[in-house]
Amino acid sequence: MRCSTIDVAPSTLTHTARQRRRRALQAAFFAFFLLAPALNILRLDLHEAQLWVLGQRWTLGIAAFRAGTLDSTGVTLSILLKAILPALLLIAGFLFVAWRWGRLYCGWLCPHFSLVELLNEALWRATGRRSLWEARSGPQRSRRWTALFLAAVLGFGLLWAVTLLTYLLPPREIWANLASASLTPNQARFVFIAWGLFSAELLLARHLFCRFGCAVGFFQSLAWMANPKALVISFARERAASCKGCIPQVDACEAACPMRLRPRQIKRLMFSCVQCGQCLQACSDSHGARGSPPSLQWQIGIAAVRETLRQHRRT
Repeated sequence: MRCSTIDVAPSTLTHTARQRRRRALQAAFFAFFLLAPALNILRLDLHEAQLWVLGQRWTLGIAAFRAGTLDSTGVTLSILLKAILPALLLIAGFLFVAWRWGRLYCGWLCPHFSLVELLNEALWRATGRRSLWEARSGPQRSRRWTALFLAAVLGFGLLWAVTLLTYLLPPREIWANLASASLTPNQARFVFIAWGLFSAELLLARHLFCRFGCAVGFFQSLAWMANPKALVISFARERAASCKGCIPQVDACEAACPMRLRPRQIKRLMFSCVQCGQCLQACSDSHGARGSPPSLQWQIGIAAVRETLRQHRRT
């Protein structure tokens, strides 16, 4: 039987190109997330109790049924075809991707995870750590980067709060009221409360929310764990001794992981892995500097099953 795998070349260029594509996808989806309400791609207008999807008013025929212009069969079919069936297809497709490749949405698209990576890097430059809960292992404290980190936390917290409100009320109204400092009392309360909550989360619990608080990520992980052939990080344990000379002195793969996981662990201990591939690049860079092949690579299909069986034998 032929082994189905993803070829992971040891060269830094290959990993760099993959990360550039991932960054481009993240940036595009981040822009989509911010602009979707303004373009009526997706939003709920609470003023009209109206859902907008792809620039169209999304109706289920309930109003027409109440007005007597649509019979019970018609409204039932409308609900089935416009609500239930699309929702089931979307959920099934989403979970299939997770079952086959893991949390790709989180690592390659999710706007929140994009901020996790951005703020982790800013905090690293500011304090030598990627989480406030870790011991310092990097450069000395930088006041300039500390100020940039705090400004980014507050700025993105405000942006998140305002964007969320535009998913519920007309974006033009919200941005106009914000620009003229004339938000209604309810709008102002929503923005300031959400701003505080988002800023606190971005400051203290970025990756912790992704690991333990995000339902979208949790169900992707469940689907991924259910498939022994799914894409997985494989560790060449026969070359474990080569990791002792890792550059930098701390384990490069662990330092690079934005979820603060240990990539050489078995799959069930990598439950929250988002398949970003940064540990692969760090491993390749570190081993390449010493002229040895990387110890980490992606495996899928039968190769992933073999990796799982090896893990079970060692536990």
